[in-house]
Amino acid sequence: MEIWINPACSKCRSAVRLLDAEGADYTVRRYLEDVPSPDEIRAVLDRLGLEPWDITRTQEADAKELGLKDWPRDADARERWITALAGHPKLIQRPIITAEDGTAVVGRSEEAVRDALGRGAS
Repeated sequence: MEIWINPACSKCRSAVRLLDAEGADYTVRRYLEDVPSPDEIRAVLDRLGLEPWDITRTQEADAKELGLKDWPRDADARERWITALAGHPKLIQRPIITAEDGTAVVGRSEEAVRDALGRGAS
C-alpha cells in the first residue's frame, strides 16, 4: 500500500495518523518531491476508476493559470490533463491511497481511508 501525500495537507496528515493507528503497512510518497510520471498517473487513474479531471484541484493557482476550467473533459483531452498533472503535481488531489487489491481511493475522509484498509491492505 502506498499513500501519496503533501505533508502540509491536514487531510494527508489525518490519513497517515489513521493508517498508523490501524497498524497498516504502507509507504509514503511525497508526490510534490517525487512527482508521478504520466504513466504512473494513468495507472492510478485506472485503479481509482476516475478520469484526470476528477482528481484535479481546479482551485489551485496553477489550474487558473492553465485555464483548466475551460478545458474539455473528454477522451480526446485526457492526455492533456495527465500531462498537466505530471507537470504541475500540486494539481493532484490528495491523499491517494493504493490498496493491495489493485484499487485506489482518494482518502479525504476517514471512511475512504478505512475503505482502502479494508481492500486487502496489509
